[in-house]
Amino acid sequence: MPKALVDLLTVLLNGVTLAALYFIVASGFTLIFGLMRTTNMAHGSLYMLGAYIGVSVTDATGDWLTGVVAGFAGLAVVGIVIHLGLLARMAGQDLRQALVTIGLSIIIADLLLAYYGGVTYQIPPPDYVVGSTSLPFVVGGSYSSYRLLMIAIAVGVAGALWLILNRTRIGMYIRAGIDDRDMLSALGVNVSRVFLVVFALGAGLAGLSGVIGATALSISPSEDGRYLLSSLVVVIVGGMGSLGGAAIGALIIGLAEQIGLFYAPTYSIFITFVIMAAVLAVRPQGLLGRPA
Repeated sequence: MPKALVDLLTVLLNGVTLAALYFIVASGFTLIFGLMRTTNMAHGSLYMLGAYIGVSVTDATGDWLTGVVAGFAGLAVVGIVIHLGLLARMAGQDLRQALVTIGLSIIIADLLLAYYGGVTYQIPPPDYVVGSTSLPFVVGGSYSSYRLLMIAIAVGVAGALWLILNRTRIGMYIRAGIDDRDMLSALGVNVSRVFLVVFALGAGLAGLSGVIGATALSISPSEDGRYLLSSLVVVIVGGMGSLGGAAIGALIIGLAEQIGLFYAPTYSIFITFVIMAAVLAVRPQGLLGRPA
């Protein structure tokens, strides 16, 4: 197989695995921002907090799966506290929500820096995916087994969220509450409790993605800004409130980043924003988003 083709296939696979991580991060963001219309600018810090929880729990127990569960569950609880303590009182006040969550993001980042220091951490992957899997069409003839697991996790998360939103009663309430919150409330449904569940799930997914990302890459201070920006771009490109849009947006952005880094590293930083600008110019609601 020609080297240029092998390089291209490797870059594309790198893009798909990065897209898997971006999707898990952005799926939580699209639940909170896209479905609930809650402006949560602390989503990147929730990712970082989940990663550090995963670092501590995995180090204490020696079990990666326990760290994953702790990252998800811990951030779901944090999400409940944030929603009940702050954001529920500001429903419909986008500017106040944005300013409060920006302040919260700064506080979380500074507390993590004070406790963990400026050291870069990486969570060791589970034993069953240590090493590489034979893939003859990529550079070196093999590829990281853990990165392949990331793709499977992203597919599992997508399937679980689709089932929750489209095949369960709580999913029916969520979709009805988005379209007509007053009518749903008049039917006797506690809309605030439904949205609390959504916010907890979105925050939990941020924590889950933090553990997964800290295993594949690493975690260090200031990572929150990167993943908040990535989530925003993915949701804007894919369309607010659309899980399918988040998946397509993550795939486009992940591939664009990796292709740009390999073939045009000097200009790679501009590629994602060019894509976002082009989508906004042609379809302001995003690829799969609904018109406002």
